[in-house]
Amino acid sequence: MYPVAHHVSLSILDRANARAGSDESEVLWDVVSRAQRAERLGYKRMWVAEHHGVPGIVGSSPTLLIGAIAAATTDIRVGSGGIMLPAHQPLTVAEQIATLEALYPGRIDIGLGRSVGFTQGIRDALRQRKDSGSDFPEDLKQLQSYLSGDADITMQPPNSAATPLYVLAHGASLKFAAQAGLGVVVGGPSLLNAAEGDRHEGIRHYREHFQPSHWFAEPTVIASANVAVADTVERARELLLPEAWTLAMSRTTGSFDPLVPASELDIETLNDRERDRVEANLTNAIYGTPAEVESSILKLLAYVGATELLVSNGMHDLEGQARSDELLAGLFG
Repeated sequence: MYPVAHHVSLSILDRANARAGSDESEVLWDVVSRAQRAERLGYKRMWVAEHHGVPGIVGSSPTLLIGAIAAATTDIRVGSGGIMLPAHQPLTVAEQIATLEALYPGRIDIGLGRSVGFTQGIRDALRQRKDSGSDFPEDLKQLQSYLSGDADITMQPPNSAATPLYVLAHGASLKFAAQAGLGVVVGGPSLLNAAEGDRHEGIRHYREHFQPSHWFAEPTVIASANVAVADTVERARELLLPEAWTLAMSRTTGSFDPLVPASELDIETLNDRERDRVEANLTNAIYGTPAEVESSILKLLAYVGATELLVSNGMHDLEGQARSDELLAGLFG
């Protein structure tokens, strides 16, 4: 493992999960309110995501939501986790990024992904091939040329590589990020299941093959994990249960639906396969009391050699989510 981080920065990724009992407008404004609270608590970044045609996720247009959050806050950095390049023309993405940077200079980050629509209908609506993600390296190269000012056309407003770019990285994406000289955001179950003393092999390769760029002079890694903090382990688990349940059910129904209150969920009503999926989703999260969570986070950061954690935790209980954000900030503030 890498040395344990002495200073930890905290950031939030909010996917704007739909919630039973709340309309879509409420969901989006609750994301803005959470960003305002995160700023007061000292969080470094507030990021939002891009999902298309998912009943349980309202966040479909990250650049629009970034603008709303940046307008409602003062200092916190605001960005995407991420913009899915296969869904857009690189020039259009570059113009949106540059416009946000011009409006809120020094506060915008952009995470970029290569996922395509998860059904054929969504891919058709986005005019995507199923293998559109294979174009990611070339799309990334084009996007960088527009933002750096090296392209054949003059983009307005100019950006001069002012906006930090990160790749949501796993597998080949780590290689692409190293070649492009960009930061990376890494997450997933493997981060939580590493043995003591291990180092993330993909991150090792990224660091060894990193090419300095206009955006970063050296490798830059942010770790991401689903985290819930509460006064008891049981309460923290309860906060994560609605999303873990909905994700598990989506494997059966094909639809990721709005979150429902934990009080309405009875795991004993599930069959063995469904129950195992819920438990696996919970196992692939960090949750518990402040002391327990702190230990797990430091282990995760040491595994990838990062000093920043991007917290993703869709919850139905917004009061519990606010308390979790507060307790987490108290650990590393």
